[in-house]
Amino acid sequence: MLRVLCLLLAALPGLAWAAEADRQFEALTNEYLEGHFAFRPSSAVKLGMHEYDGRMEIFGRESLDREYARLQSFSKRLAAFPVEQLSDDLRIDFQILRAAIREELFWFDGSESFIRNPMTYPRAFKPSMYLTRSYAPIETRLKHIIQMERQTPQLFANARANLKKPLSRVFVETAIKVTDGAASFLEKDVKLALKDVTDQKLLAEFEEANQLALKELRGYSQWLKTEQLPHAQERFALGREKYFRMVRDQELVEETPEEILKIGMRELRREQEVFRAAGRVIDPNKPPLEVFATIQNDHPTAANLIPDIAKNCESIRQFILDKKICSIPSEVRAVVDETPSYNRATSFASMNSPGPFETKGLEAYYYVTPVDPLWTAVQQKEWLTAFNYYTSDVLSIHEAYPGHYVQHLHVNTSKASRLRKIFSSYAFVEGWAHYTEQMVLDEGFGATDKIQAAKYRMAQADESLLRYCRLCCAIQMHCGDMTVDEATKFFQDNCYYAEQPARQEATRGSFDPGYLNYSLGKLMIFKLREDWRKQEGDKFSMQRFHDTMLGQGMPQIPLLRQMMLKDKSQWAKALE
Repeated sequence: MLRVLCLLLAALPGLAWAAEADRQFEALTNEYLEGHFAFRPSSAVKLGMHEYDGRMEIFGRESLDREYARLQSFSKRLAAFPVEQLSDDLRIDFQILRAAIREELFWFDGSESFIRNPMTYPRAFKPSMYLTRSYAPIETRLKHIIQMERQTPQLFANARANLKKPLSRVFVETAIKVTDGAASFLEKDVKLALKDVTDQKLLAEFEEANQLALKELRGYSQWLKTEQLPHAQERFALGREKYFRMVRDQELVEETPEEILKIGMRELRREQEVFRAAGRVIDPNKPPLEVFATIQNDHPTAANLIPDIAKNCESIRQFILDKKICSIPSEVRAVVDETPSYNRATSFASMNSPGPFETKGLEAYYYVTPVDPLWTAVQQKEWLTAFNYYTSDVLSIHEAYPGHYVQHLHVNTSKASRLRKIFSSYAFVEGWAHYTEQMVLDEGFGATDKIQAAKYRMAQADESLLRYCRLCCAIQMHCGDMTVDEATKFFQDNCYYAEQPARQEATRGSFDPGYLNYSLGKLMIFKLREDWRKQEGDKFSMQRFHDTMLGQGMPQIPLLRQMMLKDKSQWAKALE
């Protein structure tokens, strides 16, 4: 007993240091977050912090300089912090906060978004946040929209002052589409959403503010067309060093772009063989692409796209529960709907889930981008081939069950720290959703017979090929000299997309260099699963693995390895 008491007394100074270090880190975290949301109020609203309602980022020069200096200051303070004295949980949070600060710094001095990317400004204007969820009466939310609309003159004045010629042509062209989409949203969608408002004075205020915002959006679009597009350059690439920094600092992955590209090309070829093998099962007498064309041609009409995708979501959800793949912590269903017009230029399908701090507006929307009625008949058909019935189910797995929506449900209901609910890893979020596509089929979804199973596998392999093409093109576009045209052809040749969706994918790669993270994250999750299986032995189950992982928040996958694997020598081995 005396020996135990002596050991406890000897440990007290260390425990006191750890407690003091934890207290200091939590105080530093709170201080950082206060400034973080003051500069990014829209992010707070998206998370469900409605004390920031109506506020908007307007990116004035003084504000940008002040925020950049603040980020640099916190980066230095973290570098000097005694991280070794923190408790185990807060050591993880320390790394999450450090990565979050480095990611924000990258926007300033890496991608230079405020001076190079004209999409930054119309994307800051997000009135849709106040329409998708009924967390407050519509009249209250309308007041916040009016408040935002009245700030648009300053937002777009700052855009004109901050952006530096020459801008990238593909950035300008996409920014014009985004801005025009936002204007269309104000003209049509917002007014439809306000049909139940009866306060005539409030509606008159909205009409005045809405016309002001429309004027600013149209003026910005015209400025891009007349003042920026004629002088635009073809270059958009980050360059190798910035790209390496982006992946290392934000996802804690140490492999070089060249090493990641080598893995991506290897997996692309492997997945192409999976694609071909599935085609041979379906019809051994036809080339795989002809077989896949028959699958692609089995698609909804433009009018039935949304209802046809929606009808199978419930059966997929039930399959997840029946097979004990993972728990689903809510009975609230995701509603399938059309992608809002302002986001159609850059989105194929997406999930809009309530934030972790949302308590009232719990609606969730699975958005699907319909065909554009202005497209030619050929372009519309090409678009619908990507929504064939088999691929649509794979998309629903990715976006809703058990992909993005279920992940958000776990985060929102978990005991993860505030920091882990606020900051998310691109590779974990998109890697999880992409991982579920293959995992759910591996567990038997759609395998009613051999042919049906092969059709699903072929569709899923094509989605996997798409993500490997993203990885390969992102690295070659930003670390090499691959053009958008060349990337378009790469998508056509390697994941067999028609020209229209292939070009949209290539265009996205120019301004979303991180979209390699779909495949990068998937590969790291498969690796973690196998390492955890070996560790757990007979205790392993798919549901236990998934629930354990999803209960940690949304940290970088190398940090998940630290949290879930007991053997420290395995922590850094996130890729093979």
